[in-house]
Amino acid sequence: MKSIFTAEELAGTWVGRVWNPVEQGPSVVTIRAGRVVDITSPTAPLVRDICEMEDPAGFVRTAEGVDLGSIEEIAANRPGDRRVVHFLAPSDLQPVKACGVTFARSMVERVIEEQAAGDPARAEAIRRRVQAVIGESLRNIRPGSPEAARLKEALVAEGMWSQYLEVGIGPDAEVFSKAQALSAVGWGAEVGIHPMSQWNNPEPEVVLAVNSRARIVGATLGNDVNLRDVEGRSALLLSKAKDNNASCAIGPMIRLFDGDFTLDDVRVAELDMTVTGEDGFVLNGRSSMHEISRDPEDLVAQTIGAHHQYPDGFMLFLGTLFAPTEDRGAPGQGFTHKPGDVVEIAAPGLGRLVNTVRLCTDCPPWTFGVRALMTNLAARRLL
Repeated sequence: MKSIFTAEELAGTWVGRVWNPVEQGPSVVTIRAGRVVDITSPTAPLVRDICEMEDPAGFVRTAEGVDLGSIEEIAANRPGDRRVVHFLAPSDLQPVKACGVTFARSMVERVIEEQAAGDPARAEAIRRRVQAVIGESLRNIRPGSPEAARLKEALVAEGMWSQYLEVGIGPDAEVFSKAQALSAVGWGAEVGIHPMSQWNNPEPEVVLAVNSRARIVGATLGNDVNLRDVEGRSALLLSKAKDNNASCAIGPMIRLFDGDFTLDDVRVAELDMTVTGEDGFVLNGRSSMHEISRDPEDLVAQTIGAHHQYPDGFMLFLGTLFAPTEDRGAPGQGFTHKPGDVVEIAAPGLGRLVNTVRLCTDCPPWTFGVRALMTNLAARRLL
């Protein structure tokens, strides 16, 4: 099995969560010398609490802890088995938000989904028509700029305006709720596709950890699963297409910003993704953060401010460049997931996130919510 972190990445400052069978609840952990160390305490019973500190990385580096085992040992344990230590999503009370249509190339695919009304058989012909009209003109357009406004006028005249282009090159970013607090799955877990969808794909993304004061304190990887046919049928189905059981994976852990890793590293992150199917199909993809149309700080500012507060902070998916068009089956049908697909997302500095795709109705149900967490922490005298 490949390592979750490279030797260089292990030198970073990491915070995350595991299921602790002794406590029958989650523990806050960090990585030290390749070992997973429990640093849960009354001072910081939650990852949320660490993110709210003035110096999260400094606290994590010096916190006393208990060795729970090696990364490899814990990674080998089955997620969801409450008898063993296993990785959870690294966030807890933070709601999971996501930004859509933040890359020009994937924005074109969203337009195609809309024009095809969710029918993959129509997508290829529409793709040729859309690209003939739009071409490469979107790549250097700054959202909300006068140039973007002129392009909008030209597209309206061509009958090609779209709600996706509105948020892609207009002044306002698309920010939506991806998952409730505690509902995201972590490293090695099953990630869910709603059974209503027949055309869907993974979305490899960088996910920011943002505290209640709008300060970005770290980053991790995420898979914002996309149901192309459901969202393509109607934008009003977005919430159903984005939020279901095991709707997204986050992990393996949050790398906290410090002197060796900052937001500038996120801005140039290169994400590689591989999908390996039980049928032998392999899909390789890539997302380059340097091609994002909106800066991460702008996306955070459009999410939190005088208009919306998050007292426990939030996790923010930044969007993806990846939009697969490679045929998996019949010509012109494009790519879609099949149950059993293994999705691996990796980026230098952020580690490696691996999940297996299932129907969300076949994934383990989400049962450990906020009340269960509070009850568990109170019983452990951590609150």
